[in-house]
Amino acid sequence: MNKPIDPAQLGLMRGEPERIVPMRISERARDTLDILFIAKHALGDGALHGEDGNHAVYHHEMREVLLGLDLNLQVADSHDVLFDDPAVDYVFPLLNRAGFLNSEMLLPLLCARLGVPCLGASPILRGLSDDKHLSKLAARARGLLTAPWAIYRRGAPVSAQDCPRGTRFVVKPNASSASWGVGDAHDWPSVRAAVEALHEQGHDAIVEPFIEGSDIEVPVITMHGEPVILPPMLFEQADPAHLRSYWEKRDLVERQSTGPRAYSLVPMQDGKALTQAKAMTARLWDEYRPFDYGRFEYRYDDRSGEVWFLEQNLNCNLWSQKVFGRAAALAGMTQSDLIETILAEGLRRHGLQDGRRGPVGYAGSRKLEGVA
Repeated sequence: MNKPIDPAQLGLMRGEPERIVPMRISERARDTLDILFIAKHALGDGALHGEDGNHAVYHHEMREVLLGLDLNLQVADSHDVLFDDPAVDYVFPLLNRAGFLNSEMLLPLLCARLGVPCLGASPILRGLSDDKHLSKLAARARGLLTAPWAIYRRGAPVSAQDCPRGTRFVVKPNASSASWGVGDAHDWPSVRAAVEALHEQGHDAIVEPFIEGSDIEVPVITMHGEPVILPPMLFEQADPAHLRSYWEKRDLVERQSTGPRAYSLVPMQDGKALTQAKAMTARLWDEYRPFDYGRFEYRYDDRSGEVWFLEQNLNCNLWSQKVFGRAAALAGMTQSDLIETILAEGLRRHGLQDGRRGPVGYAGSRKLEGVA
C-alpha cells in the first residue's frame, strides 16, 4: 500500500519557495453560476466573537474575498438554507462547528441529498478526516510514525488497559477543532476523569502521550487534479512542553510575546524534518483524494529530530493570518489568489469550470425528484 514517493510530487522542496501560478475562474462561470457561501459568522461584522474568537473575523474576511471575486454570491449562516432546495449551482461550506457531534459532515450531506456539488471533499472523506482515531489508523496504514493512542467512544467501556503508557497525556474530543476541550492528565485516574467529562458533554475522547516539541503544518491544495504542497509552517514554541489551548488559538486570551508560553507561526526551516513532513504528507494524501484543500499536522521534536503524525484536516481554516494564508503569501499568492484557486479547482472537479450546464439553478448532472 505504501508506494514510493516521487520527489517531483512534493513541490517546493528546496531553496526559496516556488511561486505558484493561481488558477482563475472563467468569465462564463462568474456570469452563470450561483454560488452559496455558508459559515457561522458569514453575516457578521468581522468583530471578534466571545466564544468563537477570531473565527468570526475569518468568516467575515472570506465573505469579502468571495464578493471581491465578482461572483453571483448568496450568503447564509445556518444549515437551514439547505433543508429545502436553494436553487444554487455550487456550495462553499465552512460551517464546521455547529454545536453538535460530527456537525462538519452535515453540510456536505445536505448537498449530496440535493445533488448540489460543494467544495472540499465527499461527506465520508470529511468524516474520516475529522475523526482523529480513524485518521491515525490511515496514517499508520501508510507507514507514518504515530504516537500510541486510545479511543474511548461515548457509551463504550473506559478501560485502563487500552490507555498508552506515559507520565503525561493529552485528552481531547476525537472530533474537536482548534484544540477545543483539550486537557492535560498525568495518571490513569486523571485520564479517566477527563474522558468521562468529555463523554458527559457528548463527545468521544482520544488519549495519547504528550510529545514535547512544536507543530509542523503542511498545507495542501489541489490544482488541475493534483495535490500541491504550499510552504510548510512551524508553530514554534519557546516552551516545547506547553500545551496550546483553544483560547490561545482563537485569540480569546492575550498571547504572551515573551516567556514560557510564547509561540509564533514561522516558515519551516529545518531541512531534514521539512523533507520528512512533505514525504509523509505525499504518502498519506491518497487516502483523502479527491479533496480541494487540507492541512496535514505533525509534532516535531527538534532534540530527537523525529516527526510524528498528529491529524489531518480537510476544509480547514483559510484565514489570511493562519497557516494557509501565510503559506500562500510565501508562494507569491494573495489571499484572493488562494481562495480563487481553491474555488476554481472545486468547480473544475465538478465539471463547472465553463459555467452552468442545464436549466437555471441546476448544475452538472444534478437531478431532483420531479425535475428533469
